[in-house]
Amino acid sequence: MILRQNTINKLEESTDEENDMLYLAFGLTEASRLGCQVIARPELDGVRLAIPSATRNFAVDGFVSKPH
Repeated sequence: MILRQNTINKLEESTDEENDMLYLAFGLTEASRLGCQVIARPELDGVRLAIPSATRNFAVDGFVSKPH
């Protein structure tokens, strides 16, 4: 998802693992974050998010995850 700069400043810093996954994202921008890493908190009330029009769906592309 793409966030506005004033919203990004309200989030915790992205981790190296998140940044690695973001490189696989469709339509990556400097304001991109993984939606699963944005925790809904009161200070984010009213925030507007932009969801990319397309995604990379590894399940559809034949990706088979390995058990943890």
